[in-house]
Amino acid sequence: MKSAPAPPFADLVILELATVLAGPQVGQFFAELGAFVLKVEPPAGDVTRTWKTAAEPAETDISAYFSSSNWGKKSIVLDLRTPAGLAAVYRLAARADVVLASYKPGDAEKLGVDYDTLRQHNPELIYGHLSGYGPASPRAGYDAVLQAEAGFMHLNALPGHAPQKMPVALIDLLAAHQLKEGLLTALYRRACTGEGALVQVSLLDSALASLANQAATFLVAGHDPQPLGSGHPSIVPYGTVYRAADGVQLILAVGTDRQFQQLCAALSRAEWAAEPRFATNEARVAHRAELEALLHARIGEVNGAELLRQLEGLGVPAGAVRTVGEALTHESAGAMLLPAPADFAHQGVRTVAFRSPAWPEVAALSAPPLLGQHTAAELPELLR
Repeated sequence: MKSAPAPPFADLVILELATVLAGPQVGQFFAELGAFVLKVEPPAGDVTRTWKTAAEPAETDISAYFSSSNWGKKSIVLDLRTPAGLAAVYRLAARADVVLASYKPGDAEKLGVDYDTLRQHNPELIYGHLSGYGPASPRAGYDAVLQAEAGFMHLNALPGHAPQKMPVALIDLLAAHQLKEGLLTALYRRACTGEGALVQVSLLDSALASLANQAATFLVAGHDPQPLGSGHPSIVPYGTVYRAADGVQLILAVGTDRQFQQLCAALSRAEWAAEPRFATNEARVAHRAELEALLHARIGEVNGAELLRQLEGLGVPAGAVRTVGEALTHESAGAMLLPAPADFAHQGVRTVAFRSPAWPEVAALSAPPLLGQHTAAELPELLR
């Protein structure tokens, strides 16, 4: 009988020296796909263990923030400022496939855990290094600062209102995705050549690479994009929030003239689609304010839940505005939740959102670890 396929990274060993969010997100990505992920923490622990909301208990060192990126890992404590801690890391690096690091440029070299040093112990090692602004800049990288400097906060505002930070550490998450792509490229290259590699990702480059159409608007059209609230600069109606008569808040994502015609029919305003100022997307962009005023008034007169059902039947993209809790408890979110293990009373969210019949999905992961939870049990075996 043919044995069941193993997860894609079942044979990989990941040594996680990174802290906070971007690097640990990459570590959990590998854990969800079967890798052995060893999180090396300083005696004080990953700083996010202390980042708690007012509602969280003070006695635990597993904060909600820490738990968001540390499922499926083993935690050991090593003081890399000591000869013993450094020697242990060198022996671990000799067995690792990938090292994840997020030191400010120059700090890894000072500690003696930079790529050039570690590859002396393992020539096939792949070393992923996250920084704020690249290896030539001494500046430390912080998500909120990069959101401001890369243009995201400027765009995330209503016209005439103050810029707003995104409610998640978006730049960190974008950098994590870039590092995953770089590491997968390096793993493929190693499979072909047998050679290790240094993969460097900065938060700044990741942010700029993600400006997409907004960057092209400046580079191609010569127009510096301005804030539109949640509206879209080149599609109307797209992204604006409307409030219906029953209190339901909803958005539309009308991308074609046909969809706009269907929307107008659903609102019993078919004549709008025939008006020259609204008949095409180009015209709607030019007459954005007039159309938005009409839509706000009309949607405010109808039942939102019923309108959403009607639009779904017509194939018009639309959705209700949900809270985070509503999104996570909706039936459509079930596949993205990690089950609560026996020693941890809470569910988690998967970082891996793709699936394939070619390999099994890891059904469950071990809980986010306590600080140094596996030092005594795992470290002696790993150093043998």
